[in-house]
Amino acid sequence: MISIFAYIIMGAIIIASFMAITAKKLINSIFYFSFTGVGATILFALMKAPDVALTEAAVGTGLVTLIFLSTLRKTSKEDESES
Repeated sequence: MISIFAYIIMGAIIIASFMAITAKKLINSIFYFSFTGVGATILFALMKAPDVALTEAAVGTGLVTLIFLSTLRKTSKEDESES
């Protein structure tokens, strides 16, 4: 049976996903996207799937966020040099 905590996390994931889509600044969008990965990691851990939770934490939250941040940093430098 799913706990009330899982429903709270699911609601937070939905809100963070909506915020990631509607954010005006890309850095905020990346932050909200990362939060959805953290929420998914917690849900997988609650469902007693530690292997999936660890993979989501490493890839979904960690690696993808780092790739997004490095891409944002590199494209910001190119935009500044073109001006």
